[in-house]
Amino acid sequence: MSFDALDAWWWPYLFILVAGWLATDSWRFLGVYLGGRLSDDAEILVLVRAIATSLVAAVIANLIVSPSGALADVPVVLRIGAAAVGFLAYLLSGHRILVGIFVGEALLLLGIFLAI
Repeated sequence: MSFDALDAWWWPYLFILVAGWLATDSWRFLGVYLGGRLSDDAEILVLVRAIATSLVAAVIANLIVSPSGALADVPVVLRIGAAAVGFLAYLLSGHRILVGIFVGEALLLLGIFLAI
């Protein structure tokens, strides 16, 4: 079965839905199945957490250093400063992620509105 197998209007949508579901949920089910048998400090889970954390850090760094859209108009000093102050707020608040996000966003928005 391929993307062009049927000529119905609904076929591409169904194909994308099923292919997307199989590509993501099969890995989720496998993770739940295998994850229940592993301890939290298993080496494979430490590796998975490290890779996931590094991917998130890379996306954030990419958004700060070379953003697209409206964020590209914001000065790089403001983007880096907002991220640094947000991280500092995260550390000072006892590792509360939402505090760091809200402080960083508030500083970024304040800097954007003051520049107008």
